[in-house]
Amino acid sequence: MRKVEGLVNTKRKQGNINKEIYGHFSEHLGRCIYEGIFVGEDSDIPNTKGMRNDVVEALKNLDIPVLRWPGGCFADEYHWMDGIGPKESRKCMVNTNWGGVVEDNSFGTHEFFELCSQIGCEPYINGNVGSGTVQEMSEWIEYMTFDGESPMANKRAQNGRKEPWKLKYFGVGNENWGCGGNMTPEYYANTYRRFQTFCKNYGDNKLYKIACGPNADDYEWTDKLMSIIGSNFADAISMHYYTVPCGWEKKDTATGFDEKRYYETIESTLRIEEMIDRHLEIMGKYDPEHKVKLVVDEWGTWYQVEEGTNPGFLYQQNTMRDAMVAALNLNIFNRRCDRIDMANIAQVVNVLQAVVLTEGAKIVKTPTYYVFEMYKRHQGATLVDCYLDVPKEECEGYTVPLVSSSASVNEAGELTVTLANVSLSEEIECQMDVVGSYGAVTGTMLTGNMGDFNTFEKDDVVKPQAFTGASLADGALTAKLPPCSVVTLVLK
Repeated sequence: MRKVEGLVNTKRKQGNINKEIYGHFSEHLGRCIYEGIFVGEDSDIPNTKGMRNDVVEALKNLDIPVLRWPGGCFADEYHWMDGIGPKESRKCMVNTNWGGVVEDNSFGTHEFFELCSQIGCEPYINGNVGSGTVQEMSEWIEYMTFDGESPMANKRAQNGRKEPWKLKYFGVGNENWGCGGNMTPEYYANTYRRFQTFCKNYGDNKLYKIACGPNADDYEWTDKLMSIIGSNFADAISMHYYTVPCGWEKKDTATGFDEKRYYETIESTLRIEEMIDRHLEIMGKYDPEHKVKLVVDEWGTWYQVEEGTNPGFLYQQNTMRDAMVAALNLNIFNRRCDRIDMANIAQVVNVLQAVVLTEGAKIVKTPTYYVFEMYKRHQGATLVDCYLDVPKEECEGYTVPLVSSSASVNEAGELTVTLANVSLSEEIECQMDVVGSYGAVTGTMLTGNMGDFNTFEKDDVVKPQAFTGASLADGALTAKLPPCSVVTLVLK
């Protein structure tokens, strides 16, 4: 058994873990919206106003704080007026980004806000810069948030909603360096300044404006963008990074991988840490007061689609390897909560690293789902200093630190420590001195073989269990982490 030492110092508070770090992303892509979330009121699948009851309940259990919609690449070809009014008269379109299928727009603005209401989360809407106009974006915000007499507010009332909605998070374009227009950073930055000018605050509704930031390690984009928008025009910039073992051309399979591919995935996902730090450094050059935050609104694993499924639907299984990726990323985001305001895993149902999969009336919770469930105690808590002396080691040719951690204290004074042991062969004993007054520790663990996953026929292959490998005595916390495990400890 390997032993590592460390310290958890509850006296050293390092910022608030914004609950939106535990956000999710829903796009008109494959079976995410249709079949996954929305089945319509006439469906035999139990629903409330068209939203699947089972999926809504599963997402409510995670305390999802924010949900991003309608894209993704779809956002920059989405015209919101096509998705309002009587469903039978809504305009159909071709979803050119994802499978070339016909989009009937039966799920639009009203339906999205209804979904957020049922889940109990904040809406995050991404506006269309790539193929849209300033007027279109401006009128959408008026439609959603203006309280009073106006053309758009009257149209909203005619469509059954007299009261305006509350909308905080609004993205001005998506991936405008790619599918959102193939723009240069200079062109987008100036376009952003123009578009955001007409994204008005109505009444007491205050928009949190998010500019399209970099793709992965495109530091030049961040530099050019920040040099033009500075700290006066945006509340945050976005960043996208996907964990893609084997590279974009080939991609790994979601299941049936070997240990080499597992460690390649771990090393790949950990690269986000250096990227975030470098982007934050560049942002600080133009915004030394750190008024502009970072939003990682697309992250997660990206593999080959499951055999027999539409390649444009991005449907993939989800294993313990994905659980490890989720745990590592959430710890990284937690530890930078002073600069990261939000993160959104891609995507919530049936697409990429989904927390929920559906098939007809069936539903299954993935290993990633359970990581979010185990980590939700961090939402809104205060980050505290947590250090483990973990050396990097070579595993199957890839160099990785074997343990990841973060810790927080909630309003009740309870300490939560989350730990992930990525080693496939070694049990690791973490010995941590705890600065703070605690008398008892309880734990929850998610573990299994690296390729274990849940199916519609057997949905409990990977599920949380009580963790009994922790002890607390005289201010010393000891936790014996099995190989390939995620552990949450609660000290009271």
